[in-house]
Amino acid sequence: MRKHLLFAFFVLVNICVQAADIKSIGVPYVQNYTKAQYQSGNQNWSVTCDEHGIMYFGNDEGLLSFDGKYWQLNRMPNGLIVRSVAADGKGKIYSGGFGEFGYWENNKKGFLKYNSLTHLVPKKYQPVKEETWKIYVDKDRVIFQSFGSIYIYANGKINVIKAPIPFLFLFKTGSRYFVEQVDTGLFELKNNKLIYVAGSNILGSRVLSILPFSNNKYLIGTAKNGLFLYDGATIQPWQNQANDFLKNYQLNNGAVIPGKYFAYGTILNGIVIIDTAGNVVQHINKSSGLQNNTVLSLYTDTEQNLWAGLDNGIDRIEVNSPLYFYFDKTGRFGTVYSSIIFNNKIYLGTNQGLYYSDWIIPGNKRLFQSFNFQLIPGSQGQVWELSLQDGKLLCGHNDGTFQVNGNTLTKINPLSGGWTIKKFNTGQLIQGIYNGLVIYRKDAAGNWAFDHKIDGFTEPSRYVEQDNKGQIWVSHAYKGIYKIILTADNKKVASQKYYDKNSGLPDSYNVGVFNLDNRIIFASDSGFYVYDDITDRFYKYQQLNKALKTFSSSNKVIAAIGKKYWFINHGRVALADLSVPGKLTIDSNRFSSLNGQMVQNYENISMINNQIYLISVDDGFVIVNNKNTSRQPNFKLPDVLIRQVENITDKTQVITDMNSNDNEIAIPYHQNNIRISYSLPYYKQAKIKYQYYLEGYSRQWSEWSAQSQKEFTNLNQGTYHFKVRAKINDENISGVTTFTFEVLPPWYAGKIAITFYLLMAALLYIAIRKYYLLKLKRHQHQIQEKLQREKEEFLQREAIANEQHIVTIKNEQLQADLASKSRELANSAMNIVYKNELLQKISDEIDRFKDSSGKKLSDDQLKKIHKVIEEGMSDDRDWNVFENSFNEAHENFFKKLKQGHPDLVPNDLKLCAYLRMNMNSKEMASLLNISLRGVEIRRYRLRKKLNLEHDKNLVEFLIEL
Repeated sequence: MRKHLLFAFFVLVNICVQAADIKSIGVPYVQNYTKAQYQSGNQNWSVTCDEHGIMYFGNDEGLLSFDGKYWQLNRMPNGLIVRSVAADGKGKIYSGGFGEFGYWENNKKGFLKYNSLTHLVPKKYQPVKEETWKIYVDKDRVIFQSFGSIYIYANGKINVIKAPIPFLFLFKTGSRYFVEQVDTGLFELKNNKLIYVAGSNILGSRVLSILPFSNNKYLIGTAKNGLFLYDGATIQPWQNQANDFLKNYQLNNGAVIPGKYFAYGTILNGIVIIDTAGNVVQHINKSSGLQNNTVLSLYTDTEQNLWAGLDNGIDRIEVNSPLYFYFDKTGRFGTVYSSIIFNNKIYLGTNQGLYYSDWIIPGNKRLFQSFNFQLIPGSQGQVWELSLQDGKLLCGHNDGTFQVNGNTLTKINPLSGGWTIKKFNTGQLIQGIYNGLVIYRKDAAGNWAFDHKIDGFTEPSRYVEQDNKGQIWVSHAYKGIYKIILTADNKKVASQKYYDKNSGLPDSYNVGVFNLDNRIIFASDSGFYVYDDITDRFYKYQQLNKALKTFSSSNKVIAAIGKKYWFINHGRVALADLSVPGKLTIDSNRFSSLNGQMVQNYENISMINNQIYLISVDDGFVIVNNKNTSRQPNFKLPDVLIRQVENITDKTQVITDMNSNDNEIAIPYHQNNIRISYSLPYYKQAKIKYQYYLEGYSRQWSEWSAQSQKEFTNLNQGTYHFKVRAKINDENISGVTTFTFEVLPPWYAGKIAITFYLLMAALLYIAIRKYYLLKLKRHQHQIQEKLQREKEEFLQREAIANEQHIVTIKNEQLQADLASKSRELANSAMNIVYKNELLQKISDEIDRFKDSSGKKLSDDQLKKIHKVIEEGMSDDRDWNVFENSFNEAHENFFKKLKQGHPDLVPNDLKLCAYLRMNMNSKEMASLLNISLRGVEIRRYRLRKKLNLEHDKNLVEFLIEL
C-alpha cells in the first residue's frame, strides 16, 4: 500500500448535510486546457466571448480562440503579447498589447484580420509606448487603458485622457467606470473627466477588482488589504471569511457569478468563491483541479462557466453544476469501487482497502477543514461493496464480508468474495459471493450475522434479486442467468434453471438482473428484457427501451429515491423518473461530467438524503446535489459554427477560416475536393454528435456522428447549401446552420470561356456563312461550268456524231466506191478473161481455117495471126489498167506484200492479186495466159515464197493482208 499522505481538501465549517450547503463539499468540475492542447503561450492575461459563443484569450503569443472543439492562434503585429481582449457582440474583437491596440474582424474570405487604431491617436500623444491592460466596449465607444493613458474610441476618432499620476487599472461596474491613480486614490470616469472618489484613500494601493454588489453597492477588492464595500458615498472594509485568505494569497482579479456569488483569482492559491454574506463557498486550487495557482484573468460566460486564464494554461469551472468532485490526485487510496456516508464519516471502498475520514466536525470554527482519509486496519485488499442495512454498514470484501463499526471491522462471513447484498424475506439478507449465495440474519444485539450458505448452488453470483413470487434471480458473474427456488427453510435449492441466448436473451454473456419499480428486468447491450412465466422465455421490454433511448443498453440500474432510478450505460449516467404513470423522463445532461469516470461494471451511487447522492469515481467521489435542480426542460443549444473550409485536392490548403456563418465563398473547380470543419460552442462535458446534409449533393441527412468535419470530393459546379446541426447526450438538438458555397465552373465553362465560345461561335457562324456563300457561288459557277461543259460535250458529241455520220456516209460512199471499184475490177478482169478466151478460141479456130482451095493456111500466116492474138492476150495495157483498178480497191496491197516479201516477181504479184479476188484457177489461167497446171505450179511456188504453213490457206492469208 502506498505511503499514507494527508490529502487536503477544503470545506466550510458551518456546513451541515443539507442541500443548501452541500455545494461547499468538493469542487465543481474543472476542465483543464493545457498548453499542449491549445499550442500557444503559457500565460493567458484576459478572456472574452463573442456573440457566437467563441471564447477569446489574450495570450503570450497572440489572440487565442476556442469554439469547444478547435483552438486557433492569431498573432499580433510584431508578435506582441495580447494583454487585453473585449468583444463588441457585432463581429469585432478588440485587443491590446505593448504600444498597440485595435480590433480583429473577418475579411471577405472569413479570415480574422487585425486592424490597428493607434494611428488615430492624436500626434501629440504618439508614439504609444505602453501596455494596453484593459478594454471595455460601452455602446458606441470603446475604452482602452494603459498605465499612462485612457484612450476613448468613438465615431472614428480617439480622445486621450492623460494620467497626471500613473493609473493602475480601469474597471467597468454596471455603467460606471473607476480607475486607481497610484498612491492617490480611486477616480470615476465621467464625461471623459476623472472625478475623485471621496474616502478612497482607505483602500491603500493596488485596487484589482470592483464588482457590482447588492443594493447599488460595489465590492472593491485590493491586493493586500482585503475587500471593501462602496455605497456611493463611503467606503468601508467588509469583514468576511475570505479576507485573510485574499490578503495572504494576493487577490489579483474578480468576476461576478450570476446569482449571489463572487469569484476571486489569486496570485498564490487559485480561486475562492464567496457569497453575498461573505461566506466562502468554494476554494479551487492546484490540489483540487486547477493547473496553476496563479490566476491572471477571470470571466463568466452566459452558461455560467467560470473561465480562468492562468499563468500556465486555461481552466473552465462549471460553477452551476450539481456535481462536486473530490479527487485523490496523489493516488493514495487507489481506485474507488464504492463509497458511502455513515455516522458522520465518509467511507471509500477501493482496490487497496477501506478508507474513512470525518465528514463533519461539529463546532469547528476554522475556515477550511481537511479530509484525512485513513485505512481501517485489517481491510487491506479489494473492497467490492458498501451497503447500509438497517443502520448497519456492511462491507463486501475479497476476503469475506465485514460489519463496519467506526474505524474497525468485524468479520461476519469468512467466505471469500462479497458482492451485492439485498433484503431477503423478513429480517434476512441475501448476498452473492464468488461461489454461491449466503443468508444473513440479525443476532440478539441487532447486528447482522452469517446464517448459512445455500446448498446446491455454487456459481459466482454478481447480482441477486427476488421477485414477487419469492423466486431468486441470479446474474452469473460472466455467463447467463439462473432462476432459483429454495426450500421452505431457505437452506437448499429446491430447483434451479439456467437461461442463456437459447431462452430469448440476446447473448449468454454480460446480462444483469435488477429490480425496477418492483419488476425484475434484465440488462444487456441489446436493451432491457423481461421474463414471461407462461412461455418461460425472455422478451424485449419495448416500452422501457423506447423511453430510455440510448440508455436502453445500460449495464446497471441503481435505485435513487421513490420512483427514480439511476441508469448507467457503460460509463454514462442518467437519472430516470418513473413517478408519472405512462411517462418516463430521463436526465443525462447534468451528469455528463461523469462520463467515463466510474469503474466499469462496478459503478456505485449511494443516497445521503432525499436530494444528495454520493457517486464513486475512479480516483475519488462526486457529490450530486439534486435540490432545486430537477430535470430541466430542453434548453436551446447554440448554433453550430462553420469553422474552416479546406482544399484537400492535392495538399491541404485553407480556403476560408471562418468565425461566422455569414460569408459565402466561391471555390475554384480545380479545388472541388473540400473538407468542412464545424463545431458547437458548448463547453460543458457532453456527448456531442453532428448530423449534416449537403443540398445539391446528398439525398438525405447523414447518421449522427461525433465527427466534426466532413470531406466532399469531386463536387460538380453549382451552388451548394451545407446544413449541419448538433445533438448533445442524444437529447437536445440545435437549430440548423446553413453554409452556402459555390463551386465555380471549370475554366472551360466559365463566363469568360462562355463569352469566348459565343464569340467563336459567332465568328464560326460568319465564317461558315461566308464559306457557304462562297461554296454556293463556287457551286453555281461549277454548275454553270458543268452546264457549259455538258453543252460543249453535247455539241462535241453532236459534232462527233455528225462527223461520224459524215464518216459513215463517207465510209459508205467509200464502200460503195470500193464496191464499184471492185465491180469494175472484177468486170475488168472478166473482160480480160473473156477477151483472152475469145482470142484463144479465135486462135483455135484459125488453126482450122482453110483457104478457098480447101487447104489450111500457111504456117507463116498462122504465125502472124497467132502472134497478133498472143500480143493481144499478153498486152501489158490490160495489166496496167487492172493493177490501177486493183490498187484503188485494195490500197497498198502490193506495197505491203513487197515489204514483207521482196523476192516476189511481177507474175507472183499478179497471181496474188487474182487470188485475193478469189478467182478460180481457170480464170487465173486465162488471165496469166497459162494452163491450169501452170496455175497450180505457180500457187505452189508462191506459198513457198510466202513461207506459209502447211495448214494456212493462201487465199485467206492474202485477204487478211
